[in-house]
Amino acid sequence: MLGVREPVKRRSKGKLRTGYTTGACAAAASKAATLALHTGKAVTCVDIDLPAGGKASFPIAGCRFDGQSVTCSVIKDAGDDPDVTHGAEICAAVSWSAHAGVQVDGGEGVGKVTRPGLGLEVGAPAINPVPRLMIAGAVTEIMTQLGSGRGVRVMISVPRGKELALRTLNPRLGIVGGISILGTTGIVRPYSTSAFRSCIAQAIDVAIANDARHLVLTTGGRSEAFAQRQLALPEVSFIQMGDWVGFALKACARKGAAKVTLCGMAGKVSKIAAGQFQTHVSHSSTDIPMLLSIASKVGVTPEVCQRLRDANTVRHVYETMPESDRPVFFNEICRLACQQSRDLVRGKIAVECLMTDFDGARLVGRASLNAST
Repeated sequence: MLGVREPVKRRSKGKLRTGYTTGACAAAASKAATLALHTGKAVTCVDIDLPAGGKASFPIAGCRFDGQSVTCSVIKDAGDDPDVTHGAEICAAVSWSAHAGVQVDGGEGVGKVTRPGLGLEVGAPAINPVPRLMIAGAVTEIMTQLGSGRGVRVMISVPRGKELALRTLNPRLGIVGGISILGTTGIVRPYSTSAFRSCIAQAIDVAIANDARHLVLTTGGRSEAFAQRQLALPEVSFIQMGDWVGFALKACARKGAAKVTLCGMAGKVSKIAAGQFQTHVSHSSTDIPMLLSIASKVGVTPEVCQRLRDANTVRHVYETMPESDRPVFFNEICRLACQQSRDLVRGKIAVECLMTDFDGARLVGRASLNAST
């Protein structure tokens, strides 16, 4: 590794810090290496233009001269976002090329695309379009300032990229051997909901591009593992939507899915049954009166219903409900979740719902509805 600089430490209190994307770091490293290649002098800091507007300054962690090329690196600072690439070294090796313009390629630790649906050619390095433009723009800026018309080749690498990629969705999306060079604004915003939605949308794109028309939307890791044991579908069909139920359902309908299976535990599924499609605790709450109404409807005894009135969580309802009443009760919750979900997408897709217990070990409820259009 080139760098000797320690990763920027995160703040634990106060306003959350923003950071910079891998694309911005790659552009900064590329600009520094291009300047060093021209001047023969090491570069310690560069400024780049951000797609979001304004400029950002990047310290250069390392600058190495290798005969016909120069390699510079930037240590990624993701701010206070829990980004697996925080602290990663993003390197750019720049050399002269016989071809005009700026050629951008990926080396060690940058993934290769093996499936369609990502907006990149199969076989290409996983360097997204906006970062490519940022890298080319940063290099061209130096070339223009120095009046050079020579061609330049830029090789982006991430020394620990292969290891880091195992903690991302890349293997499932068909990106092998490393991380992706990402970012549409250049800025990482802590705990960005837009970033999470983008991951969901990208996973759906990949599934559809690989001819998966039955998609499985799960609320987390345990529910996904459970769904994978229940359904004999390719891995690409399984997508963790977290709390973004409505967003994921609408994206599936818009992009051509024929069927969606929702899988989660009783708390999340109950919220969907009540028509709450953002299931985070800060956006929705458990509808105990609705659950009592369902219990009465499916024939749960008045004595049990009376005990359920004291419940304040779905888990409490689950534990209070007699084993003999659970199947019909939770099946009905699943049916309502299917109905609400199908209504949300105007009947365009068939919807199935699987409910697992709180350990993600066994089936508690199940229902399905066909598309209505």
